[in-house]
Amino acid sequence: MCANNQRPQTTSQNGGYAGLCYEGRISLYCFLATAGLVLLPSIPQIYYGIVPNVWGAILWGPVLYYALINMIIRFVLRNSDYQIGIRASFLGFTEAVSVLVICFAPAPWQQFGVYGCFMSFFHYSEFLVIAWANPRTLSLDSFMLNHSVHYGLAAAASWLEFSLELYFLPEFKRYGHIWLLGVVLCTCGEVIRKMAIITAGRSFTHLVQNEKHSDHKLITSGVYAYSRHPSYVGWFYWSIGTQIILMNPLCICIYTLVSWLFFHDRIYVEEYSLLNFFQSDYVRYQKRVPTGLPFIKGYLIE
Repeated sequence: MCANNQRPQTTSQNGGYAGLCYEGRISLYCFLATAGLVLLPSIPQIYYGIVPNVWGAILWGPVLYYALINMIIRFVLRNSDYQIGIRASFLGFTEAVSVLVICFAPAPWQQFGVYGCFMSFFHYSEFLVIAWANPRTLSLDSFMLNHSVHYGLAAAASWLEFSLELYFLPEFKRYGHIWLLGVVLCTCGEVIRKMAIITAGRSFTHLVQNEKHSDHKLITSGVYAYSRHPSYVGWFYWSIGTQIILMNPLCICIYTLVSWLFFHDRIYVEEYSLLNFFQSDYVRYQKRVPTGLPFIKGYLIE
């Protein structure tokens, strides 16, 4: 997106981009401003009883703030800048509301607030890290909010399971604090994925590439020294971790199976292209380093 809009870029000596591109800065301002404007007034008001101590009423203030923020963004930004700003603002709002849920919601719902924080941060940080590491591939799709219909259905299924089990088995949702394992998995998965994107730099894209570009390089350093596909490893464990946080036994099993099948097929297709791009160099790399995902070997030349 940055390249298409002909925004000025600052490059470092090794050819990489130094700092955030224009769109990255817009997103960061909107994300932080919205989160701050929702959190800073809301927490003192709720804590000191200015807002009625009714769970539904607690959300009215943030919603009204968000409507006002949207009006300001619409007035200040235009065209693609507005599209970036409104998405970043929405994710900042959901991040802030998730924090409020953790602080003030009834105990069983606090786990959903933790889940909301991880979901909001994951989607925003996808855009932000691409804006930092490889802005020439940046687009609205980098938020991954419209990843696929299946992704949306999976999220909706997890919310439905959580709500039904919370209604019928509320004590199960916090059993033994097992959900904290999900926090660890989500945190580790997030760190691994973002390290992979930053390390790959210009060689990273959200889409499997069928043609080799002049700046494509075989990355074997950093996290790529331990896994051939660390971005997939991070996403795999992050997705499972979200369901452990929600203590959704059905979705834990379904997410694990569906994610494994998705990455099994995607890695197979991607490695076919990588072998065409890098040939014997990639064969040697395959022999040294595993994919990083259990029971997935990738496309191997016999």
